[in-house]
Parts: sequence; structure tokens; C-alpha cells
Amino acid sequence: MTIWACQAQKDVFVQKPASHNIFEGRKMVEAAVRHRRVVQATHGPRSDGAIEAAFDYARKGNLGKMLYVHGINYKPRMSIGKVDGPQPIPSGCDYDLWCGPAPKKPLMRKYLHYDWHWDWTTGNGDIGNMGIHFVDSCRWAVNRMELPKRVISIGGRFAYDDDGETPNTLITLLDYDPVPILFEVRGLPKSKAVHDQKWSKNMDTYLGEKFGAVVHCENGYILNGAAYDKKGELIKKFESDRTSTKQNFINVIRSRKTKDLYTDALDGHLSCGLLHMANISYRIGRETPPGLIRESIRGNKLFAKAFDRIVTHLDANGVDLKKTPAALGPILEFNPETERFTGQFSREANMLVSRNYRKPFVVPDEV
Repeated sequence: MTIWACQAQKDVFVQKPASHNIFEGRKMVEAAVRHRRVVQATHGPRSDGAIEAAFDYARKGNLGKMLYVHGINYKPRMSIGKVDGPQPIPSGCDYDLWCGPAPKKPLMRKYLHYDWHWDWTTGNGDIGNMGIHFVDSCRWAVNRMELPKRVISIGGRFAYDDDGETPNTLITLLDYDPVPILFEVRGLPKSKAVHDQKWSKNMDTYLGEKFGAVVHCENGYILNGAAYDKKGELIKKFESDRTSTKQNFINVIRSRKTKDLYTDALDGHLSCGLLHMANISYRIGRETPPGLIRESIRGNKLFAKAFDRIVTHLDANGVDLKKTPAALGPILEFNPETERFTGQFSREANMLVSRNYRKPFVVPDEV
């Protein structure tokens, strides 16, 4: 839709997530440039200048060397259920238009809307649903304008036998050098005891809901627009007088100075590219016993500790990885210039860089 709008000489505000795959994200960037359009591709708390100031404070070395950025998306989700055959399309829905570039296949889940997030043909899982906001914050913190050269993911869809395809538990290491991004997605509550109770909207803390991006440095950390020392004592809280992303979009529509956008099409593409890379490693991974996973990742202490955390969390939810193993994705090598995978497993990975588009909803090479 963003590409079509640019071609029709419209300005665009797009988000959550701005693309379904790496290829079309890059084409969004090309369309914005070629047609000279204003494209605000925003995710996360980009209106918050305090967060930007805090990130800048860390990048200038005020807390010592930046070590890594830890993104968190702990959002418990209920099972979407399991159906025994095709379901009716809601009346009044133009299903052909609703599917767009995705295959127009029978509806094999209870609800058409929202639960599309958990179907690979239409969604990207929770890392692309809620997680993209904090993936974007992580990239904002490291201040990189290209995709990383390596990625590895571990995860699975645990505790539920339902029609969802995407993982409800995922850890990913996006290997920017010298400051990597570690991102964690949890879709189960704190424990099975919590899960067995009736869910309600006021149970967020009880369920274990938590979001954010933490910049870990030698002498402290950054969280929510503030700097802390290693003991958790506040060093400095930053202030914000920044206007909203929507107002910023309107201002740039009027001025046509696209350099003033908080997050242009390239920003949106790169942040989404991170989640796509994470999902690709997971999707071509294989179920692996926990002992072998530990052996495979023991050389990276940061990632190994993250795996231990999800083992503990899954155990609290009654999930035994010896019986229902997690998928261990391969370490994928990536060329940021061509935005293609290289080396071992590149053939399988590059098949997921784009998709087979359904006419007339086609993203062409030339936009």
C-alpha cells in the first residue's frame, strides 16, 4: 500500500510493521525516493526526545563502553484455538482485497481479524506485532543505518496446540559489531498457575507483561529516558519537548524537508529488516534437544544466558524442552549492501527475503 500510494503521488504514514519482508521494505524506500514522497515509517516511542537524549548520552561514552542492547517484548497471549475445517468469511468482508498479496486460501482459524499476526502468510508473529516497536528502539540506540552481518534465533510455539504458526517464545541475537542487539519475545504468562486463571485486562503485571529496550554499558545502563549506575541508582533523567510523530509528519508534508522526518522510509525498512532476519533464522531452524542447543551456543555467553532464561520461563509454564524441543536457527551470514544472505543456509534463507505475490497485489523490481 505504501508503494502504491507513493506511485499515486500521496504522502504516507505507515507502521506496525512497515513491511512484510526485506524485499518489499527496500522497495518502499526506493518508491519514496523516486516519487519524492514524504514517508513516515515509524515504530516505537520516536516521539520521546528524552529517550533519544538518553541513547545519545550512552553513545558518547558517559557510562563507559556500550556492551549490548537488550530488547524485551513480554506479552502473554491466549491460544487462538483449533478448528477442524475451513471457517466462514465474515459478512461484508471483501476477502480478495483483505488477502492482498497473500495466498487467497481457506480460513483455517476461528477469527479472521487480529489472529492473522500468527500466520506466516499475513503476519510476522509478536516480534512483528508488538515487538517491532522495541526492535526499532534497539536499532535507534545502536544508531546503525544498515542491517547486521549475522543473526541467530531460538524459539518455538509452546503450551498451545492451536492454529497459530508463529513462535510465542523467541530469542534472537542480531550481531551488530561492536554492540549487538539481544531481543526476547515471551508469549506465555509468568507461570502455568497464572495461565490457568481467567485472564482479564487488569492482570498485566501479574501475567508478566513487560516491554522496552535497555542499553547495557560498562558502568551502568539506559532505560526509559534515564541513565542508571550498575546498582540501579538514578544518574540522570532526560526531558522531552519533542512533538509527536504524527505532527512531525504533517510538518514535513508542509515543508517538504524529508530530512526532518523522525523516521523515514529507510528507518522503517531497517527496523523491520531486523525482525525479518530474526524470523528467517527461526523458520529454517530445526527442533534440537536443549543439551545440544547449549553446546551450540556456549561460545556466546550473552545468548547462552538468554536461552537459560527461556528454559526457566517455559519450565514455569509446564513446558519440558526435552519433550517439546525448541527450534535452533542457524547462524546466518548477511550482506548489508545487497540485503541478501550469504554462505551456508543462504539458499533457504533467501527464499524468505521476498514472497510469491498474488496479482494484482505485486511488488515489482522497479517501483
